[in-house]
Amino acid sequence: MKQKAQKTLVVMIPCLNEEKTLPLVVKSVPRRIKGISKVKILVIDDGSTDKTLEVAKKLKVDYVIQHLQTQGLAKSFSDGLDYCLRKGAYIIVNTDGDNQYPQQDISRLIKPILDGKASIVIANRQTDKIKHFSPTKKILQKLGSWVVRYISGVDVPDAVSGFRAYSRAAAMQLNVITEFSYCTETIIQAGKKKIAVASINVKTNPKTRESRLFKNDFQHIKNTAATIFRIITMYEPLKVFTTVGFFFMTPGILIWIRFAYYYFYFGNAQGHLQSLFLATIFIVVGFQICIFGLIADSVAANRRLVEKTLFILKNRSLKQNV
Repeated sequence: MKQKAQKTLVVMIPCLNEEKTLPLVVKSVPRRIKGISKVKILVIDDGSTDKTLEVAKKLKVDYVIQHLQTQGLAKSFSDGLDYCLRKGAYIIVNTDGDNQYPQQDISRLIKPILDGKASIVIANRQTDKIKHFSPTKKILQKLGSWVVRYISGVDVPDAVSGFRAYSRAAAMQLNVITEFSYCTETIIQAGKKKIAVASINVKTNPKTRESRLFKNDFQHIKNTAATIFRIITMYEPLKVFTTVGFFFMTPGILIWIRFAYYYFYFGNAQGHLQSLFLATIFIVVGFQICIFGLIADSVAANRRLVEKTLFILKNRSLKQNV
């Protein structure tokens, strides 16, 4: 009789100085879930200066990754994802070490994956109902999520939620390149790679500390916008560069038409030579940007081939761990 394949769930917890809240997170992770053979816990200690590492070992979590220096949330997530794949994870759940998310909802979070309805599931924190979120933060969360939905084509109400589940196949297709946060980047990648994404509603736990990812809303907007622009430039460079190129070329063409009007209808455009010079600059700059777009599009095509090759190599090297 053919042996039934093991379905291991690994819950990974990126941590930075979470000695007080980590026990709450670990103890609330369900160890038995229907449809899952084993539940494992991975703690990624991102250069903590408190006793996070000692607490993780005392709690006897299954796996621990230690960064000797703080490398950021995106790096912790990426390292955790790779480690989980090497350990044969069938599904990977990411949660936070500050006990923000309800671990008891992990079974609900992974259900769409088990049912074959999605490859990535993102928890919707329903930010309108979170009391400690300021009105400004709620508006920014909605605006940011709308932008990510528009760019990625993925209908996710809470784009920056870190409570997520990934199937093994989805995890192998994601390549985190930003240093700020993986949240928006992985959604955009999922949309561009046609990975099925679903969402479930959850209620967050009471606030335990201030966010360490950003100091204020302005910094969050700046970093998120930079991440979105970088990713969309990677995946749709021709659209981005041609849009910027036409932004320059359009006023140049309009100014040139104005010059031509004076030259052909009045026969004298000497007083408008500055306009002709300015129009030429705008048109040349815009044209050059469009050319950059063509070059970047060729680079993007090569990158897609590299990513496809990387996926095949990952699949072959990790297949024995399933």
